[in-house]
Amino acid sequence: MSVDFFDSNIFIYLFDPTDERKRSIAHRLIDSAIETDRGCISFQVVQETLRVVTGKIPKPLAPDDAQAFLKHSLLPLWRVMPSAGLYTAALHLKARWQLAFYDSLIVAAALEAGCRRLLTEDLQDGQRIEGLRIENPFKR
Repeated sequence: MSVDFFDSNIFIYLFDPTDERKRSIAHRLIDSAIETDRGCISFQVVQETLRVVTGKIPKPLAPDDAQAFLKHSLLPLWRVMPSAGLYTAALHLKARWQLAFYDSLIVAAALEAGCRRLLTEDLQDGQRIEGLRIENPFKR
């Protein structure tokens, strides 16, 4: 079964009132991933997403709403935890592919989880890294 890895920007678009198209795509992707159990995120995505939705967006989530979002949207997809092996792989990917460190950590987590596709706006659409296809789901 193919599982997609979601970068934090996909979740953040759920709260973007300025782009209905991207918000709709994000809802569809995340709802489907949770329903089919075919999505995956790491601790990094959880941290980045919660940081943004509780403090960086124009209308940050209240604590109870953040707890509900964590429980219903992030926890069902959370599969990758930090480990020495994950950081070692991230440093290897950073050097080999000239990635920023946090991008290499996302790629390493997706590879560790056995994902074939990484959904993100932050990397080159269509790029392949060690069997992982990078895809921008918002690209027109």
